Amino acid sequence: MSASEQKLTRKDFVSDQDVRWCPGCGDYAVLSQVQKVLPELGVPRENFVFISGIGCSSRFPYYVNTYGFHSIHGRAPAIATGLKATRPELSVWVVTGDGDALSIGGNHLIHVLRRNLDINILLFNNKIYGLTKGQYSPTSEVGKVTKSTPAGSVDHPFDPIALALGAEASFVARSVDVESKHLQEIVRRAHEHKGAAFVEILQNCNVFNDGAFNDVTDKATKADSTLVLEHGKPLVFGRNRDRGIRLRDFQPEAVELGGGITEADLLVHDERNPALAYLIARLGPPRFPTPIGVFTAVERPRYEDALNQQIAAAKAKSPADLGALLNRGDTWVVS
Repeated sequence: MSASEQKLTRKDFVSDQDVRWCPGCGDYAVLSQVQKVLPELGVPRENFVFISGIGCSSRFPYYVNTYGFHSIHGRAPAIATGLKATRPELSVWVVTGDGDALSIGGNHLIHVLRRNLDINILLFNNKIYGLTKGQYSPTSEVGKVTKSTPAGSVDHPFDPIALALGAEASFVARSVDVESKHLQEIVRRAHEHKGAAFVEILQNCNVFNDGAFNDVTDKATKADSTLVLEHGKPLVFGRNRDRGIRLRDFQPEAVELGGGITEADLLVHDERNPALAYLIARLGPPRFPTPIGVFTAVERPRYEDALNQQIAAAKAKSPADLGALLNRGDTWVVS
């Protein structure tokens, strides 16, 4: 059996580096699930590339036994763009955090999404700056008391899902660090999508922001606090599957099923409808459950395809001749 035909396992994607996140960090769970999914994708290991910026999540490339870049703060999408444009056959993954992606990297993020490169972006959202020891981040809630906001943050936070939808990302999804099967499925779906795939992963920082997502992780509350999105199915949630989301006077409303209200009255999820995806993205505590799953998955032209078609057309029209280019027009000799 040739090397290319050998069946890969999770162990093949575990590097020899000691994993140095804080004990109990949600990043461990995400790393484990990604390592489980990678050998199932049918991609040669040498064709995977993981690119990160700066932050706790950005140590990820050290821990997966693939090619990768640990780049600079917020600029991972720019490096991923250059790589994917020149090597479109590679499976390119960006691993980032809420600070890295949405603060200094915000401009890079929105443009890589609107361009629709065929890359996968995993954004670990713990609503805090963990690496620099607990300052508030672009996703921290108003009033958040941290080392940098001792009187409470006055900033209104970003919603990463709504931001990605606004930037015209063609695939937008959300999962939770401890929901292993769900997270694996979302990672698979992101890989299968041909275009920019954006995945927000709600991730617990047990040192600087412990319990930020308790409502969707605690066994006692998560069924009533989580709305699992399924394409073509009504928006039903609750421990007894007896609650749902309907639209009334163009406003979403959480309702109890029964008393004349049935599943036929509820909104039906459609991944092909970005407008509906944006409405669902605005759901969340305290009035609504937190949606997880695929918000939208649509097809549109990919940046690297259009770019390389242009290059091929230009080469066909005017064959490259570097010498002729350098000597065209006025020339001079410096002695």
